[in-house]
Amino acid sequence: MTMKNIKDLPAHNRPREKLKERGASALTDEELVAAILGRGVKGQDLGTISRSVAKLIQKHKQKLSVDHLTAVRGMGLAKAAQILSAFELARRHLIKDTVKITGAQDVTPLLSDIADKKQEHFVCISLNGAHEVIKKRIVTIGLVDRSQVHPREVYADVISDRAAAVIFAHNHPSGDLKPSNSDLKIHEQLTEAGKILGIRILDHLIVAGKGYYSFQEAGLIG
Repeated sequence: MTMKNIKDLPAHNRPREKLKERGASALTDEELVAAILGRGVKGQDLGTISRSVAKLIQKHKQKLSVDHLTAVRGMGLAKAAQILSAFELARRHLIKDTVKITGAQDVTPLLSDIADKKQEHFVCISLNGAHEVIKKRIVTIGLVDRSQVHPREVYADVISDRAAAVIFAHNHPSGDLKPSNSDLKIHEQLTEAGKILGIRILDHLIVAGKGYYSFQEAGLIG
């Protein structure tokens, strides 16, 4: 049932009162949006705004953005932030299928597929503001002893992920975990590019066999 103007509804059918009496699960998507927003704006009532926002949520799901929401008449940055912040809190604390990175020990299980490769694979892991994994990607596959990595290739998808941080990793087919001069140079280039883009580098790992070398643990990341 399409929601009318909130003021026209009986008190027990208003979203927040209904939530109190029957629980959040009893509310429609439109009513949940209305409960978050609380009120409309001059010239645009809450019911109309909530209908539009609910449709956007159904259409874009996890890709819903500030730009999508602020395109709705009556939805400024403050109201868009209310919606997206509520979603992010729920995702962080209620959805359990995410991997949170607290140190190198959390990263190494994600790199088991490249540890024993005969060619060097360079991996980029994008993370959100809670340091949870958004996406792991193999950026390049190099020769036996080197991999050509360019910041443009590394950060293109990271930016599209709207990531707050990244972790880099690559394997050494030789088995030697010590970073080469080439590794250090590439890391420096990626670090400088990250600073310009406002993306934090949490770590850079080298893996081989069952071992790893962490730039963070070695004090090479500020």
